[in-house]
Amino acid sequence: MKPDGDDGAVRSVLRTFDLLALFTERHRTWTVKDLTAASGLAKTTVLRLVATCEQRGLLWTRPDGRITVGPGMLRWAQLANSAWQLPEPVRQVLRELAAGCGETVNLYVRSSSVLVCVAQQEGTRAIRHVGRVGDELPLDCGAAGQVLGGGTAGAASVAAPVHDGGTPSAAVSHGQPEAGASSVAAPVHDGEGRVLAALTLTGPAGRFGDAEVAAFCEAVTAAARRISQIGLGTRTE
Repeated sequence: MKPDGDDGAVRSVLRTFDLLALFTERHRTWTVKDLTAASGLAKTTVLRLVATCEQRGLLWTRPDGRITVGPGMLRWAQLANSAWQLPEPVRQVLRELAAGCGETVNLYVRSSSVLVCVAQQEGTRAIRHVGRVGDELPLDCGAAGQVLGGGTAGAASVAAPVHDGGTPSAAVSHGQPEAGASSVAAPVHDGEGRVLAALTLTGPAGRFGDAEVAAFCEAVTAAARRISQIGLGTRTE
């Protein structure tokens, strides 16, 4: 009976995380009815999970009955911000890359089955790629997905990685992460040569012609190498 119990506990944890993931900047509050419909869970299960999360401060039911994130999230948000705060020299590399190329710069890391944006510097052009720190992408999405190991070079919307001496140095994608967008990415390594992150440059596909892509690949690869030398400096203590 123990394995079944373990499976049930894991399933409850996953359901809880899936429920919490429904709360976003665009949808900060939910009614129980809408939360039940969006989650696909039984109402009794939703009520139980909400009650458990409220006990730990992760959710909060307002006086009007709508459910939102709880004050306990503030501690986790501050912890995440501290743990993933990049060194100022790395932030400067991002600013210089965005200013030099005019396109938005993102830094992605692989987290289980998704790519997560941990830093961003907006481009200087009026029409530009818009995203937020914390945004997630599918593991096989675009140039960042290729660099971090989830992309498929043979996909119709994704170009094959650019190689430098047999080692992938940059990847290019068109039509991802959304239609009309293109991106160039290069790997950021640790001191032992392991890939830590993908540095990406993203913007409208019309500004990613062959000549521009060649220049972007060179710029992004150089910037990624600089960051690798500096180190991401994410805190582990």
